[in-house]
Amino acid sequence: MMANLFDQFMSPTYLGMPLIVLALGLPWILWPSPSTRWLNNRLITLQSWFLNRFTQQLLLPINTGGHKWALILASLMTFLLSMNLLGLLPYTFTPTTQLSLNMGLAVPFWLATVIIGMRNQPTAALGHLLPEGTPTPLIPVLIVIETISLFIRPLALGVRLTANLTAGHLLIQLIATAAFTLMTAMTTVALLTTSILFLLTLLEIAVAMIQAYVFVLLLSL
Repeated sequence: MMANLFDQFMSPTYLGMPLIVLALGLPWILWPSPSTRWLNNRLITLQSWFLNRFTQQLLLPINTGGHKWALILASLMTFLLSMNLLGLLPYTFTPTTQLSLNMGLAVPFWLATVIIGMRNQPTAALGHLLPEGTPTPLIPVLIVIETISLFIRPLALGVRLTANLTAGHLLIQLIATAAFTLMTAMTTVALLTTSILFLLTLLEIAVAMIQAYVFVLLLSL
């Protein structure tokens, strides 16, 4: 039994080598590879359908000029989705529970959107710092507040993803430990706890998928 519940979020090592590098390489195996056949197999067809549907849904609120980001946003979605679901398998590790990884993804993408906005539409980008019709005495205060809000966005993206996955994993660990402990003493309660654990696992799968989508959606907006 682990002495600390947070030990499950430590990056595992094998022969002194961190296995997080191996985990980070997994998503690119799931990317559909081009084929010279007229008809693809079921796996590639399913992957292509998922990516097409996701890209179509993601680009609905974005103008035509932003469609050039489709490939990198779809790649990010595939990466986050596979990383989030990887941690729900036994004897695995979830890299996206590490704040450093999530911030390493959030900050460059956020900075890219800010720089591109300032370069292409500087007036509109700066106009977001001051809502239209603001009273004159509130102008300095609102500019400061909106500027702080702008710089907090990457932190909110990384912390949201980390906190949701960490909370779900901790809750699963606690309920699983309770069910294992009660199995010999109170079998009926243990079975009830196990059923709750099963439902929570299904909920955590949904959370892993939703958090990946929300991360990419907020970046695109």
